[in-house]
Amino acid sequence: MTVERVPFIAGNWKMNLDHQQAIALVQKLAWTLADANHDYAKTEVAVFPPFTDLRTVQTLLDAEKFEIKLGAQDLSQFESGAYTGEISGAFLKKLDVRYVIIGHSERRNYHHEDDETVKAKVAAAFRHDLVPVICVGETQAELDQHGPSAIPVAQLKAALSGQNQVGEFVVAYEPVWAIGTGLVATPDQAAEVARKLRETIAEALSPEIAEMTRILYGGSVKAANVAGFLKSPEVDGVLVGGASLQVDEFSGIVRFLKHLSL
Repeated sequence: MTVERVPFIAGNWKMNLDHQQAIALVQKLAWTLADANHDYAKTEVAVFPPFTDLRTVQTLLDAEKFEIKLGAQDLSQFESGAYTGEISGAFLKKLDVRYVIIGHSERRNYHHEDDETVKAKVAAAFRHDLVPVICVGETQAELDQHGPSAIPVAQLKAALSGQNQVGEFVVAYEPVWAIGTGLVATPDQAAEVARKLRETIAEALSPEIAEMTRILYGGSVKAANVAGFLKSPEVDGVLVGGASLQVDEFSGIVRFLKHLSL
């Protein structure tokens, strides 16, 4: 049986925009999509603001009944305690956060998060009924040495191994060599890695879970190139960085379906 996966467009703001700027961006994004008669049932949209913006954005989404979903950029592997600067999944759940990014290359690189840390954070997300967006990807050196899917597959296997509780999750393939560099994987490359990742989920968990799981591409995604990636049935959406801070550009990415019909 074929499962129809709803395309997912996720905007990772990274360390940009204070809470007042967040209000302006979310309002303009929601109004722009409303003017375009966007159907959220056909393409889901989520924003991932900094922690200091979450309460403000959550209040806005609730008050205005906007259909944009809320995500966080990270969470702690710990429940509570003497962990200065950490944010528990319990706190995020209280703010109606739906998604949380885990294992982004910037966390792996700048904060030295290894596969075990990523695995622990994925477990924490599951415990709190949050949907982890598990990021995987390779550097240029790793790509040259191991090929285009070996590192992402190994990272995903590590993140899913030994999980006592598994809920809904999303996988985001973000080749590190394409993040903020202007370099972009070809649609065929992205589709092939996505296919390998889905095979990995089937082996680690079950074919049914693999069929239901959405796999995203990320890395210099723009309105002009998004349709190419999403033509493949293997790629179910995109994780957008810098372009998510520009309402016109991000709304163009969200409305990728109009390009597919051309």
